[in-house]
Amino acid sequence: MNQSMTLNGKWKLYYGLEEGEMPAVLADVKARNWPAVEASVPGNVELDLVRAGVENDPYLGQNLYHFSKYEYYQWWFERDFQISEDLQGKNIAIKLHGLDTFGTIWINDTLVGTTDNMMIEHECDITPYVRFGESNHIAIRIESAMNKIRDKDFPVNLCMSERHDELVWLRKPPHSFGWDIAPRLLSAGIWRDIEIIVNEKTRLTEVYYATQQLQGNSAQMAVRYRFTTDKTYLNDFSIRIRGVCGEHSFEHEANTKFVSDGFSFDVPNPKLWWPKGYGDASLYEVTFVLLYKGQPVDSRTENIGIRILELKTAFELGDAGEFQIIANGIPIFAKGTNWVPLDALHSRDKERLPQAHDLLEDLGCNIVRCWGGNVYEDHEFFDLCDRRGIMVWQDFAMACAIYPQSEEFADMIRKEAISIVKKMRNHPSILLWAGDNEIDQLYYHKGYVLPHARNNRISREVLPNVVGSHDPFRTYLHSSPYIPEHIIGDLNVPEQHNWGPRDYFKGDFYKHTTAHFISEIGYHGCPAVSSIKKFISPDQLWPYSNNDEWDTHNTEYIPFEKRYYNRNELMASQVEILFGHVPDTLEEFALASQISQAEAKKFFVEMVRLRKWRRTGVIWWNALDCWPQFSDAVVDYYFNKKLAYHYLKRVQAPVCLMMSEIENWHHKVILGNDSLETGLVTYHVEDGDTGEILLQGQVMMKANENVEVGSIKTLEGKKRLYLLKWNFNTTEGANHYISGLVPFDINQYKNWLKTIEALPGAFSSDECYL
Repeated sequence: MNQSMTLNGKWKLYYGLEEGEMPAVLADVKARNWPAVEASVPGNVELDLVRAGVENDPYLGQNLYHFSKYEYYQWWFERDFQISEDLQGKNIAIKLHGLDTFGTIWINDTLVGTTDNMMIEHECDITPYVRFGESNHIAIRIESAMNKIRDKDFPVNLCMSERHDELVWLRKPPHSFGWDIAPRLLSAGIWRDIEIIVNEKTRLTEVYYATQQLQGNSAQMAVRYRFTTDKTYLNDFSIRIRGVCGEHSFEHEANTKFVSDGFSFDVPNPKLWWPKGYGDASLYEVTFVLLYKGQPVDSRTENIGIRILELKTAFELGDAGEFQIIANGIPIFAKGTNWVPLDALHSRDKERLPQAHDLLEDLGCNIVRCWGGNVYEDHEFFDLCDRRGIMVWQDFAMACAIYPQSEEFADMIRKEAISIVKKMRNHPSILLWAGDNEIDQLYYHKGYVLPHARNNRISREVLPNVVGSHDPFRTYLHSSPYIPEHIIGDLNVPEQHNWGPRDYFKGDFYKHTTAHFISEIGYHGCPAVSSIKKFISPDQLWPYSNNDEWDTHNTEYIPFEKRYYNRNELMASQVEILFGHVPDTLEEFALASQISQAEAKKFFVEMVRLRKWRRTGVIWWNALDCWPQFSDAVVDYYFNKKLAYHYLKRVQAPVCLMMSEIENWHHKVILGNDSLETGLVTYHVEDGDTGEILLQGQVMMKANENVEVGSIKTLEGKKRLYLLKWNFNTTEGANHYISGLVPFDINQYKNWLKTIEALPGAFSSDECYL
């Protein structure tokens, strides 16, 4: 029942280089005549400078490098606001949903709070400092993050794979320091909403829901809650809870024993929440009411799901290992994508979210991995996952670096993790919390094999304690991939990131992976020519080689150093493997690269599906770019879909007909069913050139299993296109498969492409690459 008032909108922004004696208050800034521009909140300072005409768009050409100097600047924001006289006697707070990063907040020239973490919410009590019924002034200083941590301890074991040690002490998303998928933009700003909160003296501060067990036709639910009050006696408080899902409902009432309390109760015949493809993602609208002497004094309403998501694991090498998702007692075959930044400048995340999330729905993803190099998404993202049945694998925001082990850093991460877990834990879509991205693996690559050198107390102690304390019914995974202490000198663990040499996608590395579950795997694909023209200068469009603008957007950071391998050259090499040469025009190169990527991504999903249940899931890299670039994404920054998008959509359908690699002169034809549906499927396989029917029939499809329906004989070197079609109930599906040794003739593939486009789920390749 709390009230709020937004402070979003137009602010005034002053900025200056941090050197010498710095201003202590806003009056000092104004006395020095620092330059000022209008700022938009939520926003990023780069966008404010561009709107004011001070700088040009960092996403175009090589403009990015003009912004590096601002890493050492200080920023001051100000505006006025009103507080109604009617609110006297209430607790007034300011809530910053995202401030980047080291902030100091003044209300009416009085310091009221500071921030040191971009990725969590901050709330400051300002009750004594506001003037009711009058104008109030707020000022916020943001200091240079690079300068703020110069005096931190940097032990010699600390490192970051991109050689940016500053990353480890700054609680900004790792990608912002420069990544292979993101530019270096060490931004500043009020990047999420800022609001004034009116807190009642008596109010709920926490409500937690969990499904403890499913037994027969009943679910046992656990509820914990916490409230604060200025009342002297607590025995006049009680709670009432009611949940509704369609025509089904449940209710429970209880007296409170203390300001912290909890209870369990049974829900008969519940509607369960299921991952996409396995049933309805049923949600209960649950209202939790706090009562005092029988009268409501506060309430919370949110959507919860009744479900049990488990991770069945055995962290051993080879076939002894296991990594499988179980939902409500049923094994789930996972197919999905890694979720990377929606935008390198995160104030634009919110406007990009709906269209980006629609991609997951359209692609048939039932899982999304929120990668540890990103910010934490807000409730809107998880609400969509809840409604659409998309499981969320949530990394904590640490990636590809060896972080400090000190008490100071441990306390910083503990505070962050508690904030995020408590904020998001009621979302049924969250499958697990993972400690980090690739840090276990980095210890291995750095040669830290001695037990005391390999110890990471952040992922082994701090984070599991937070999850165990604040979300005890949800799985915690120490790292992705997780390499337990008893495994030394081997990365063939059950869950893997399959990057390898990035050579031919049907090479030995990919075909013979030992992974049970692949949580990262990708392949390059050039954006459409129309997109490239939006961010590369006209005179730099072609050729790609020895081209600083192409390298900037691949993403090298040229003023610092180039990477040990060029990702554009890699993209060209992947084209040359498939077609025997690199095309000499931009249009032809874009098409060839998109074909290469599309066939690779399709193959990666098929090779996992064909070995179900020895393999249990694949989360490929990735759906959408966070800035204009040449990358593994299947949708570019401007939301133009590459060819791989359409191939993936077909091969991720719950029911799909597929062909295996040639073995003993034959391709096996497999019907995969990643759902709980059964029934008769009619299918046929035809030659893509002649239309000859090579295999046809009907088969009774089993729930959640594969079935081999036949095989087709061929010669290994013979290049053929196979079209696979099927009907189940009223659903018509299609897939394709190319057989033969590389290289293929690109003109032959162009002819095939017209046939592939016309299959059910038709699309236009011209719209993908031109």
